[in-house]
Amino acid sequence: MDKGKQERLRFLEEQLLWSMKRIVEYALDVELSYSEGEALNLRLIELKEDVIFLEKKLEMDFH
Repeated sequence: MDKGKQERLRFLEEQLLWSMKRIVEYALDVELSYSEGEALNLRLIELKEDVIFLEKKLEMDFH
């Protein structure tokens, strides 16, 4: 894997982690209901799927 691809993957992972941390902080501060927590969890799953898709797209672009 070349350096540019590694940097891009690292950036995507950092973005996902940042989003997850913000959601957890928000949930703790606001005391979310169960349904709100579930909605945020679904959004995290979508974000993770987006990152996986982008990683695969990057792999295809570099091959």
